[in-house]
Amino acid sequence: MVGGKQATASKRKPSAAILNGEGSVALVPVSQDAVPINCAPIVSSYNDKIRPLLDAVDKLRNLMVIDEGIQLPTIVVVGDQSSGKSSVLESLAGISLPRGQGICTRVPLIMRLQHHSSPQPELSLEYNGRIDPTDEDNISDDIVKATNAIAGGGKGISNTPLTLLVKKNGVPDLTMVDLPGITRVPVHGQPENIYDQIKDMIMEYIKPEESIILNVLSASVDFATCESIRMSQSVDKTGERTLAVVTKADKAPEGLLEKVTGDDVNIGLGYVCVRNRIGDETYEEALAIAHELFQSHSLLSKINKSIVGIPVLAQKLVQIQANSIARNLPEIVKKINDKLNCCLSELNTMPKSLSSVAEAMTAFMQIIGMAKESLRKILLRGEFEEYPEDRRMHCTARLVEMLNQYSDALHKCDESDPKMNFLVEEIKILEEAKGIALPNFLPRNAFLTILQGKVRGISSIPIGFVEQVWSYVEEVVISVLMRQSENYYQLQLSARRAGHNLMAKMKERSIKWMKEIVDMEKLADYTCDPEYATEWNRLMSHQNAFIDGVLNDEKRPSVVAIEGIGEVEVRVLRQFPHVLGQAFDLKMRMTAYWKVVLRRFVDCMALHLQLSVSNLVNKEIEAEIVNELMGPYGGGIERMLEESPAVAVKREKLNKSIKKLRDSKEVVAKIMDSINSYGD
Repeated sequence: MVGGKQATASKRKPSAAILNGEGSVALVPVSQDAVPINCAPIVSSYNDKIRPLLDAVDKLRNLMVIDEGIQLPTIVVVGDQSSGKSSVLESLAGISLPRGQGICTRVPLIMRLQHHSSPQPELSLEYNGRIDPTDEDNISDDIVKATNAIAGGGKGISNTPLTLLVKKNGVPDLTMVDLPGITRVPVHGQPENIYDQIKDMIMEYIKPEESIILNVLSASVDFATCESIRMSQSVDKTGERTLAVVTKADKAPEGLLEKVTGDDVNIGLGYVCVRNRIGDETYEEALAIAHELFQSHSLLSKINKSIVGIPVLAQKLVQIQANSIARNLPEIVKKINDKLNCCLSELNTMPKSLSSVAEAMTAFMQIIGMAKESLRKILLRGEFEEYPEDRRMHCTARLVEMLNQYSDALHKCDESDPKMNFLVEEIKILEEAKGIALPNFLPRNAFLTILQGKVRGISSIPIGFVEQVWSYVEEVVISVLMRQSENYYQLQLSARRAGHNLMAKMKERSIKWMKEIVDMEKLADYTCDPEYATEWNRLMSHQNAFIDGVLNDEKRPSVVAIEGIGEVEVRVLRQFPHVLGQAFDLKMRMTAYWKVVLRRFVDCMALHLQLSVSNLVNKEIEAEIVNELMGPYGGGIERMLEESPAVAVKREKLNKSIKKLRDSKEVVAKIMDSINSYGD
């Protein structure tokens, strides 16, 4: 016994996973007596039971189910450059792999080892959608050729995998992924960032919790300084899914016992020490030499026999792999079903692929109907459940705010301020309106002259408001149309053009209407609103006091206060006592009437807006879209049969995923059926 850990290891009986009748995998003990020393790596009696599990995972891997975010149990082989990875894999597979200086493995090499009873091996390489048969004599050269086809003829690497299938009598049933050896210094012909490329590739493979990390370490190095150890520790801190293979044990036997029993780098699945095949040794000779070495060497013989030799490594890998598959298989089944249901649900929510004009017309009418109803809700009824968080689409509220701002702009402009240049314009107009006529009659043309000037002064405000309102309505209408027709590219194009064209017409129509309103207000002075007379009489009740304050007050104040008007400048008014009364009367009439004019501008605008928006939603939008779709640039309803590029790509991607997942579901269903039938 060498230390407590060795004692524990020597007492632990290896076990392997086999299928049981309950639809899961059970562990059964495996006798180490089944490990011969004079033949290729072991084939345990339970291989025929593990093989279906591994075949299922390999089929899922070939289906590229990993592209759907479903990780598979995988033995990932990592190690620093020249750590002896190739030698370990050669010994497990019983074949020769490419050797040489620098990086030998430049792509992920998926090694599928399968025991079969025929004495004649069957080897093949799968890459870039092709399958090339090979043999033991040419396998090394063929791997190099395939690698060059994938990664180019230089020394760069690629993440595109190459699959090597080895069917051979005596090999363990294993699937492993061999990754490029870690190197920090690029050699001639390698990219400067070769280390980062290799690191990224390794991390991609070892990060998933389903991955088992086979870390290949040279006996001659300090394990704690190995880059591969640092990488595996970064994703597997407890070491529970890391197995270490210590190569070249015969080259550096000193201190090896302490390294593997001390476990300073926390290898949870333990160590296996091996001797590399040297020169022209056959695999059988190499096994025999290694067996004798660990039996008789003064230092290596002290290492527990349960952690030395290629047969032990093969047995451990088969056992670990079976346990990993058994542990992860139920979750894989669940993930496949969940992802399949998700893809089917997403495909069902996509618009139906239209195959006839009748279907296109039906879809068109449904879309137009939904768009009109959505516009009725937000533009007419004030229902915003479709856009609860988007205040910009709460249209009735925004339109009221815009109307209030429009009203404020009218009331706050200079033309609406009765104090500005108080009576100055009125006196000037009256002086020019004198004629041979009875005195004390207000000339109507004086009133109209002032009215026309004020209306001209504010005319840009309602015109600007019309443009602002229809720009906002256009934004809303286009947004709704695009949302409702988002899955029909050609309809979207027509709907957008129709929306812009219709909004331009509506804006032009409203501006023309508003100009007519402005012209009407300038043409005549009329109202039947009794508020006009009431307001004029109220203001005129202050006339005598005002004139007295201007002309007779001994203090000769510069300003005089008028109730309802405020303080006004009066010094210049003392020069026109003969028309002061008429000017005051004219001013008060205009002040009272101007309130009526402003109210008409706001009220008429509100009613016009309501009517125009109602006609837009209920009558004009559908006709405009139909005209546009059927017009020379619309291409007719048949164009709706053409899907947008984005929708077509999405539909194709979903259909591919669904086929892949259904095939994957069939694979796992068969393995579950075989589990149940095995129990029977």
